[in-house]
Amino acid sequence: MSNIITFLGIKVDLVNDGITIGNFTIGKESIYNFGYNIFKILGLIIFMIIAVKIGNSIIGRMVERQKKFKFSLDDKKSQTLGVVLKSILRYSVYFVGIFGIVEIVFGTVGLTLASIGGVAVGFGSQSLVKDIINGFFILFEDQYSVGDYINVEDKGGIVESIELRITKIRDFNGDLHTIPNGLITKVTNHSRGNVRILVDVDIAHNADLDKAIEIIENLCIKFNSQNEDVVEGPKVLGISALKESGITIRVAGKTKPMCQWSLEMKLRKEIRDVLKESNIEMPFPVVKMLKE
Repeated sequence: MSNIITFLGIKVDLVNDGITIGNFTIGKESIYNFGYNIFKILGLIIFMIIAVKIGNSIIGRMVERQKKFKFSLDDKKSQTLGVVLKSILRYSVYFVGIFGIVEIVFGTVGLTLASIGGVAVGFGSQSLVKDIINGFFILFEDQYSVGDYINVEDKGGIVESIELRITKIRDFNGDLHTIPNGLITKVTNHSRGNVRILVDVDIAHNADLDKAIEIIENLCIKFNSQNEDVVEGPKVLGISALKESGITIRVAGKTKPMCQWSLEMKLRKEIRDVLKESNIEMPFPVVKMLKE
């Protein structure tokens, strides 16, 4: 049986000590080492994937279990801690895995080159270090948490993720903004403390003003008792404007963070409905006729 195989016009000679392609010979040991290294790289990649998945699962369980402890974090802070720990795990596993692959492919020389390259990259990675350091300050100072409504410069929305290097914010249009932590210098957090709700109600000039205020005040008492997210009020502050078409009555209160929009719309509708039931006339445009 011939040991010479022709493939795509190239003669491959299978010899006892390896494979000869033209004038180039690959020894058995080289073939074995190449296959073994491929096997080790695939094994390392699989290990990295499994390590990240198992680690994420363990972190998720730890975050859930800590809620049952006597001294536990609230939901937002526990979510933030979980996201950060998963980020640290992912970066650590990938970092170790990449250097492991470099060592398998290039051996000791590869590690030396990687060390030299690491020093070179270090000089040009000041922004990366700044992002990570500022990320730690954001966490330790508790500037914001996952789920908070914040503004960073001209970007605003709900914090979806806080990682070592970046913060992800989802705005109310559905757009996701990824901001390096090193660029975050001023933050406005709208989710810390109670939030005011404000509703202006217009009634006609010829409507019974005192009756309208009394009806709205009674509704506010009922609204407070029926909505647990209302922290204070609402109550009638008084007349805020005298318009050509009518009188504006201002109602204000305070709610828990992130509840202000829905409660404000709900209060506005209920005030409108109760005024309509009580035959309190709403304003309408007045057209003045000019005398000739």
